[in-house]
Amino acid sequence: MSERMYPIPFRSLMNWAVTEYAREGEMFGVHSVYRADGKTLPIFGEKIETPFGPAAGPNSQLAQNIIAAYLAGARFFEVKTVQKMDGHDLAVCVPRPCILADDEGYNQEWSTELTVPQALNEYIKAWCALKVLSKVYGLGDPDGFVFNMSVGYDLEGIKGEKVDTYIESMKDASGTEQFRECLAVLTELFPEEKDFIAGISPRVSHSITLSTLHGCPPDEIERIATYLITEKKVHTFVKCNPTILGYKTARSVLDGMGYDYIVFDEHHFNEDLQWEDAVPMFERLQALADKTGVEFGLKLSNTFPVDTTRGELPGNEMYMSGRSLFPLTIEMCNRISHQFKGKMRISFAGGAEYFNCDKLFDAGIWPITVATTILKPGGYNRLKQMCDKLADMPFRAFSGTDSAALEAMSVECRTNVHHVKPIKPLPARKSEQPVPWLDCFTAPCKGGCPIGQDIPEYIELCRKGLYGPALKLITEKNALPFITGTICAHRCQGKCSRNFYDESVQIRDTKLIAAEKGYDALMASIHAPAKRSGKKVAIIGGGPTGMAAAYFLGRAGVETTIFERENSLGGIVRHVIPAFRISDEAIDKDVALMRKYNVDVRLGAPAPSVDELKKQGYTHILLAVGAWKPGKLDIEGNVVGVIGWMKDMKRQVKPSLTGSVVVVGAGNTAMDAARVAKRMGAKATIVYRRTKKYMPADEHELKLAIDDGVEFVELAAPVKQANGKLTLEKMVLGEPDASGRRSPVGTGEYFDIPCDLVVSAVGEKVDSDLMAANGIEMGRKGPAFKTNVEGVYAAGDCHRGPATVVEGIADAAAFAEIVIGEKHTYEIPEQAYVTKAEAIAKKGILKMAKDACCEGSRCLDCNTVCENCADSCPNRANVVIKMADGSHQILHVDKMCNECGNCTHFCPYASEPCHDKFTLFQTEEDFADSNNHGVLFLGGDRIRVRLAEVQDVDLSKPNDLPEELECFILTVRDKYAYLYN
Repeated sequence: MSERMYPIPFRSLMNWAVTEYAREGEMFGVHSVYRADGKTLPIFGEKIETPFGPAAGPNSQLAQNIIAAYLAGARFFEVKTVQKMDGHDLAVCVPRPCILADDEGYNQEWSTELTVPQALNEYIKAWCALKVLSKVYGLGDPDGFVFNMSVGYDLEGIKGEKVDTYIESMKDASGTEQFRECLAVLTELFPEEKDFIAGISPRVSHSITLSTLHGCPPDEIERIATYLITEKKVHTFVKCNPTILGYKTARSVLDGMGYDYIVFDEHHFNEDLQWEDAVPMFERLQALADKTGVEFGLKLSNTFPVDTTRGELPGNEMYMSGRSLFPLTIEMCNRISHQFKGKMRISFAGGAEYFNCDKLFDAGIWPITVATTILKPGGYNRLKQMCDKLADMPFRAFSGTDSAALEAMSVECRTNVHHVKPIKPLPARKSEQPVPWLDCFTAPCKGGCPIGQDIPEYIELCRKGLYGPALKLITEKNALPFITGTICAHRCQGKCSRNFYDESVQIRDTKLIAAEKGYDALMASIHAPAKRSGKKVAIIGGGPTGMAAAYFLGRAGVETTIFERENSLGGIVRHVIPAFRISDEAIDKDVALMRKYNVDVRLGAPAPSVDELKKQGYTHILLAVGAWKPGKLDIEGNVVGVIGWMKDMKRQVKPSLTGSVVVVGAGNTAMDAARVAKRMGAKATIVYRRTKKYMPADEHELKLAIDDGVEFVELAAPVKQANGKLTLEKMVLGEPDASGRRSPVGTGEYFDIPCDLVVSAVGEKVDSDLMAANGIEMGRKGPAFKTNVEGVYAAGDCHRGPATVVEGIADAAAFAEIVIGEKHTYEIPEQAYVTKAEAIAKKGILKMAKDACCEGSRCLDCNTVCENCADSCPNRANVVIKMADGSHQILHVDKMCNECGNCTHFCPYASEPCHDKFTLFQTEEDFADSNNHGVLFLGGDRIRVRLAEVQDVDLSKPNDLPEELECFILTVRDKYAYLYN
């Protein structure tokens, strides 16, 4: 495995395209083909059927990339930049991996890694292929797309023989061997189209987007553009860098949108083209183009150079793109449009995607090229939805840009959810498991759930309106559907693959819908089982963990008693969490569900000791008490513990507060406490030693506190409360600690804020006195799950320290399994599954929760199909192999991979598909140059494979290959030979 990739011969390329389309109705991983509707836009004396296409970059480098983009709806192709340095000389300068697109985009490659002659051949191949495929398959007008060259980076290189030959051959390819080969191969494949093929225009491109390196002097830019306009007579766009906005503007915009961690200094801004030089230059170039009779415009914008400071990619510098670039680019559009009174043509790249493409087009900004969005799951398929969005919009020749609309977009995007960075860093979405060679699809949401809920399955049941079966499926593993449907920390949503599209599937909300709509049917269906003999369980604590354990045990017929000191079950959820978060009615429904299994509930008194319980015949005892004991905030003044204070507040009939309440801490409980204080009339402030980014609270809870008007004092540690004030020490962030968060370091500077009461929301603990009284040893957070006392277990807060409800349920299930002696088994209804075709149809479709009729339409059904690596590979190097049994397997094709690393970020496993998936090699040299497990076809039945070791195998004879792997290899040979022939 190396970064070396090489082109597919045209005959093999066409065999792949034609065979795949005939067999499956798709091509190069594009599942839903766009068919033009007859509308066109004029540009460069030609026409395009949509204004969209891939920007010069990884998605426009190889012929198959361009064909895939066309199939999905692209009609304007800004083919990848060529320059005098190319091929191996350039490839070795690009660090690997070189692409990171899991949120905003970064890359470290800038022009084609092929040689310039190879790049020329790729574009000619794509041009000829599209002419025929568009006609034969009825995809659109064969003259309904445009290729746009991109060249750089200095006049000397552009005038040199290598790049000059490229430009002239793109203007007229008739003299090239590649053009002649393409016509010959196409005529063999489509003899009935021989006359049309003979007439394919060799005029591949007559336009250029000029790309210049950062720091290129204004006079050099003008000299190059003048040369292209006057001597090459090509339509010319000049690509501008975001640095034209100035350092202060770029820094303030990004900081204000949450991108304050992106590091850059002023040197690029000082060295790059300045506004005062740019405006008169563009005026001169426009006049020159008008005089010469070619079109002129600006390409906004180039990627933005930033420092590599967090190990995002190798090296010291990378180029930013995607949603964080959009606010800079649209502000460039705004300024250019106003400066030139809407008369300057603007070609757009810089964070364009489905949610803003129609607004750009409506403002007169087109063509629109994309990169980051189609590097994410869904890949090229995302283009079709963009095209469909413009279906009802009028297509008109360029007549100017709408300055007012662009100004409004520039303002609006700075608070738009699709461009503003979340307050907290995105959670890690990978599991800890290595990717298997076969059957690698998995639902990350399920892996992120402590109890492994069957999430895609119950969401599908809800989509079909089968709420009773959905709730039954939920309660196979989850005893508290109402509580978890309301206040669960929903780690599953952080893992959801939908985050790579727009926002998570609203899993928690869907669970609550199932609970509310399926409750009566579920309750009617429950019948208490026969009693299991020989086992009797006592549960100390009637909070969520204790209730869940009682449910699981009662369902299995185990005699179970809950001992709860309060007069009602529910623990901290009922007695502490405010009613505006969860109602008693919701908790009561979970209690009633548990009671259906004849659980004995004893309220209003402390539980007997462990010894007494054993004397009463209890064989197993579960300590499920909550973390009621306050942590110690070692400061003077009016300080109360958060749990006790919130319990007191909830008990008040007409609660009210005055003055200033300061909550110290930043977990979910702290957010609740501050919201309680605010809603009761006090001024509520949260003080935290770090910044919001490092707060342990869920982002959802943090946002709720912000929305309620809670104030935040960050980078501050409490020192003393007295006389209506809280003295704080200013902190700074030091090096990361064991948790990965940067450690707060005191500065010795102090300041005061108003404060009448400090609520300590730090380090709540389990009651150690209870443990000591029963002879139970404590760890740092609590007792071990299986304590030192025979037959006694600890779960939830009691075991973990302050735990989430669902973590408590996980412990309860583990305890129940020990008591029962076996795992709980159940069947999932057939209606809970979707077909592969149904799952694949959702790929590339962006849709926010507010725009969906139900979340089932947004769920990507990762339990049925993943294929993120295939979607996100720009080169199509991860290929879906469809097996005879209906399964889909991933084959990595070595020759098409340049180790960009993009697929790694979207694979739900702790793996790199480009290195860890079973690989197809083209040559013996490629095989020897790699450590990947994979296969090389040697001819006939002979293969060379690398598994634990390298061996040559004759497939016609008995061998020791794993049966499923041998079947996979045979399928590749018999059905996908075009991948290597």
